[in-house]
Amino acid sequence: MNRSAPALLLAIACIAIASCGGEPETRGVILGETLPADVVKDKSARQTVVTGDGDSQILFGDLHVHTTFSPDAFIIAMPLQGGSGLHPPADACDFARYCSSLDFWSVNDHAEGITPRRWAETRESIRECNAASGDPANPDMVSFLGWEWSQVNTDPSRHYGHKNVIFMDTADANVPARAIAAPRKRLAQAPIGRALQLMMSLVDFENRQFYLGIQGYYDEIADTPVCEKGVHTRELPTQCLEIAEDPRELFTKLDQWGYDSIVIPHGNSWGMNTPASTTFDKQLNSEQHDADRQILFEIYSGHGNAEEYRKWRASVKEGDGGLFCPQPSDDYLPCCHRAGEIIRERCEQAGEGAAVCQSREFEARQNFVDAGNSGHATVPGQQVVDWLNCGTCPDCFNEPMDHRPGATAQYALAITGFEEGGKSLNFRFGFIGASDNHRGQSGTGYKEVKRKFMTETFGPTSASAIGSLIRERQDPLPYSEPLSADGVSLMNARNMERQNSFWLTGGLVATHSSGRDRVSIWNGLKRKEVYATSGDRILLWFDMINGEQRVPMGSEVSSAINPSFKVSALGAFKQKPGCPQHAIDGLGAQRVQSLCGGECYNPGDERYRLDRIEIVRIRSQLTADEDVGELIEDPWRSFSCDGDPSGCSAEFSDDEFTATGREAIYYARAIQETTAMINADNVRCEYDENGLCIKVEPCYGDYRTDSDDDCLAPEQQRAWSSPIFVTPQE
Repeated sequence: MNRSAPALLLAIACIAIASCGGEPETRGVILGETLPADVVKDKSARQTVVTGDGDSQILFGDLHVHTTFSPDAFIIAMPLQGGSGLHPPADACDFARYCSSLDFWSVNDHAEGITPRRWAETRESIRECNAASGDPANPDMVSFLGWEWSQVNTDPSRHYGHKNVIFMDTADANVPARAIAAPRKRLAQAPIGRALQLMMSLVDFENRQFYLGIQGYYDEIADTPVCEKGVHTRELPTQCLEIAEDPRELFTKLDQWGYDSIVIPHGNSWGMNTPASTTFDKQLNSEQHDADRQILFEIYSGHGNAEEYRKWRASVKEGDGGLFCPQPSDDYLPCCHRAGEIIRERCEQAGEGAAVCQSREFEARQNFVDAGNSGHATVPGQQVVDWLNCGTCPDCFNEPMDHRPGATAQYALAITGFEEGGKSLNFRFGFIGASDNHRGQSGTGYKEVKRKFMTETFGPTSASAIGSLIRERQDPLPYSEPLSADGVSLMNARNMERQNSFWLTGGLVATHSSGRDRVSIWNGLKRKEVYATSGDRILLWFDMINGEQRVPMGSEVSSAINPSFKVSALGAFKQKPGCPQHAIDGLGAQRVQSLCGGECYNPGDERYRLDRIEIVRIRSQLTADEDVGELIEDPWRSFSCDGDPSGCSAEFSDDEFTATGREAIYYARAIQETTAMINADNVRCEYDENGLCIKVEPCYGDYRTDSDDDCLAPEQQRAWSSPIFVTPQE
């Protein structure tokens, strides 16, 4: 029987019963065994450097990994969309151990899609991954359990953003019985209809079970009842979906469980989900912030760099509270302004008069602002090339698409929450990096290769009818159209085609740890003796020197004298192509190719040289009206490195500290020599003689950008220390 015959029979059967569904996705099977002892020993030796202060072991991990238990990960896994199929938690375990060679990682699927069955499968898979790690006192890898609370709101005053919740333990008796989700609409509905699912299963018959299982995936969510509100979390039934409306409710529920956990805000300045005028101010109060749990901040991921503050905004509040489109500046082009330019250009080409075109230009700007994150949908027939470099921060390092400065790490550290009774509150975040990968690939930043495999890039693999249906197209009209609530769908709510030019391979978290075991790693995270990297495994130390005492990064101290500091760093090992033999032996050549893309963490013996060390100083607000931009000194100090392959060090003091009489926050950046990074030039602008972007060459996720084009551009990998917080001693 030829291939078309079973496909026809499948179609007839599905039509007859009006439904088709595949088997529910399971946790998968972990195939890799414990790493050989000599491999673990070599890895530890490469990450332990003997200094004048003694041995310091640094461990690298990824605390933000999604599997296809997450709804968005499930959809981008579609083969016809450039995905590589299902990647359950077991794949994430094998990838972390053999592909990226991590010391620790956590699973963080979106709680909005974690049904009771999937949560049980997740817990079991993490325990299986730990069981394969060898001696618990010296494991080859530690796996943590968690989820992502994925809150989004188009109203900036009610948008709190995404937060990962990580737990110390993994036993059923020591973790919540349910994941806690944020409110989210439409997750009970498949993003594509049954007819399209069936059509895709016929076009890609080999992967038909994936497409036929889409409705079943969402039916499982729809069949899970929402937990009753106002009931103590321990008294709720296991088989329901628990919702926390805001951070306060999330923290309250975690308190009710009483288990040791860490909450990590992330993707904070990513404009894909974050409203333009959002700031961290509304979260800096005793209700919406938990200073004991919310102690780490994901500063860098595959979604971009959330570090750098800028004074410009994508939209500005009017006196009555409404929003309007600001004018461009020398270093920023608001996308709402660009929307007006696009419509004006079309209007003029259509032969309309100047007054009409000017009116349509102003209307287009306001329509864009009013539509929030879906502003692009107010420009009919818009294409990625139309937007030039709007919304970008040209002098930022690997910023996310539509960077939101009021939600950056620098802004969060500078602001103060002023409460009734004269009380004040400040964020005390440590910095981490992560992948935020949605293909079960933890720690993907180890090599800048295979953009369409190692990043979130996805899109139709050909200009087929299927691809056209998925991507939706409109004619370019010479006027803007306001976007109504019912005009937003999962297909057009976010400008995913443009986002493909901003996906990065992702970063890592590093912790200074007394050992490789779970407790030692957890204690390092809780101490905030951690730092972030942009993917390369740079070694970094940042300490305040207080006489004979060493005060490590992440510390909060008081000082009666001007503080002195020491920072040291060592470049990452250059990578060899392919995978080490132990990965091939452990997984088999075929799985190494399918799971790792044939490329693993594979260090040679030569390190990259460091270019410079930069110090950032931030002063906390003393009054609510103090200009945040004036409080952030970036860089405050800069030290050139001499290219010594053995590393770079600098010592300095703040001679102004005691005179100012106010708190100061310090952190270090170790910046490596220039290498190529994927999407470091995002939309790849062509500039005119005045420095204006006049043309772009986007990095598409679909067939329009060659599969061999990794969109590489020169950039400098880096590491960010956690801050040291110094207050004057009274």
